[in-house]
Amino acid sequence: MSKAPSDSPLFSKKQPKSSAKTTADKSVSFTPDYSHELSLQAEGHRLIAGLDEVGRGPLAGPVVAACVILDPDNLPEGLDDSKRLTAAKRDRLFDSIMEKAIAVSLCSLSAHTIDHSNILAASLLAMKRCVDALTVQPDYALVDGNKSPAGLPCPAMTLVKGDQRSLTIAAASIIAKVTRDKMMERAGLIYPAYGLEKHAGYGTAAHRQAIEEQGPVARLHRYSFAPIKGRWLRGE
Repeated sequence: MSKAPSDSPLFSKKQPKSSAKTTADKSVSFTPDYSHELSLQAEGHRLIAGLDEVGRGPLAGPVVAACVILDPDNLPEGLDDSKRLTAAKRDRLFDSIMEKAIAVSLCSLSAHTIDHSNILAASLLAMKRCVDALTVQPDYALVDGNKSPAGLPCPAMTLVKGDQRSLTIAAASIIAKVTRDKMMERAGLIYPAYGLEKHAGYGTAAHRQAIEEQGPVARLHRYSFAPIKGRWLRGE
């Protein structure tokens, strides 16, 4: 697995002007399959990369993006949106993806970077760095969501609810989720007062209460996010 340049302290050619986009009814649940990948391969795009990120919403920790190119002849069984899987199932699939995928890359960008730009910009930058860090260049990228990173070295298609529609994006979502969860578990050992290993930095009642009592931690908490924004000076 390759790792793109990351600024998180807990983790060690131009794109066409217009990208394809497909939308989905947000109220509808899907089951991921390999149909989008097969359609693109039928058009001559051999290596299809899936891109996803995790960690847009938390009050603490990095945003982590992953990029995966699956082997169509050796697909891991049981791939799904990481949010619909148990932690144990995600861990098993993480190992299976790492064993069977053609290429995997990761990038994390810290709360400090998020505060100096914004979460959308940081998420897109992390995804772009993932593609750039792959050991092989993809012919096409499938991107979760409705926005594609600028400057990708290949054409891209966005898929709303992509981690529920594409096996390749689902694989990326699992790699990103497992990685970020482990990062936050390590952060929880360093800053035990916040319970980060339990909620991964999301704004639970317990986390918000800990912030009220202890204050936020510079470069760990996101000072541009409410309820921290405007109440504490950002640590540089």
